[in-house]
Amino acid sequence: MDWTHYRFRSDWPLPAPPSAVYAVLERAEEYPRWWRQVRSAARRGDGTGVVTIRSLLPYALTLTVREVRRDPVAGVLEVALSGDIDGWARWTITADDGGSLARYEQEVDVTLPLLRRLAVPGRPLFRANHWWMMRSGRRGLLARLRAL
Repeated sequence: MDWTHYRFRSDWPLPAPPSAVYAVLERAEEYPRWWRQVRSAARRGDGTGVVTIRSLLPYALTLTVREVRRDPVAGVLEVALSGDIDGWARWTITADDGGSLARYEQEVDVTLPLLRRLAVPGRPLFRANHWWMMRSGRRGLLARLRAL
């Protein structure tokens, strides 16, 4: 097992139409307004951006994000990630019981040296940290959608 490799999946049932959810999620530069753990997000003109995230544990990850797929008809937003973690992340938004289901999937390898050194003993904490971030993100997105 590669202890520095992670796969995550979160399903967020949301009481809003898929088009509204997609419209919020495609504006990544606005994530810091509603997702506390996304500390900064800056879009560049070339389909890339830089994001800094920090959840409960005392470290921040800085990532370069490169758009891979933006498909509003299919409800898919996918990016390649590089920096403190390398891999990909994808949102898929579908209709679900009068609202939407926003599925977040991510597959990454940790490259930050400190986190690589702590890979075995820290793995449960890193996974919990990610879970907490995603829980907070869903709450923030719900509040953002209600405000629209």
